[in-house]
Amino acid sequence: MTTTYLERILDPWREFDRMSRLLNRTSSPVSSEYPAVNVWVNGDNAVITTEIPGIERDTIDISVTGNTVSLSGSRPAEETKEEESYHRHELWHGKFSKMIKLPFNIDADKVKATYSKGVLQISLPQLETDKPRKINIK
Repeated sequence: MTTTYLERILDPWREFDRMSRLLNRTSSPVSSEYPAVNVWVNGDNAVITTEIPGIERDTIDISVTGNTVSLSGSRPAEETKEEESYHRHELWHGKFSKMIKLPFNIDADKVKATYSKGVLQISLPQLETDKPRKINIK
């Protein structure tokens, strides 16, 4: 169904909706924006949480170097049958990667991660040698 110029003038939201669908079909989030994360720092520990539904646990990669956590993975596109076409396509798919710097070096041997109901939680303890030490005065 094609719209005429007059119809677009009388109903600008129709044209906006059409353009929005077109952009959603061809655009994907910038990898540094996806996934959104929350980071809490509490003394000698940091916790990162992110929502990444629809991603299999074994396709998520977490690595730690110094004070930086790297998070990457991918979500495959949904397959459509030959006779099907999208009416609306807003769910994101593809590869993502994100780097998060913390205010301290991380003890990589003690990092713990859980993934449940689409929510990833990573616990990141501070490296013991980076913790402040009390110096006794003699």
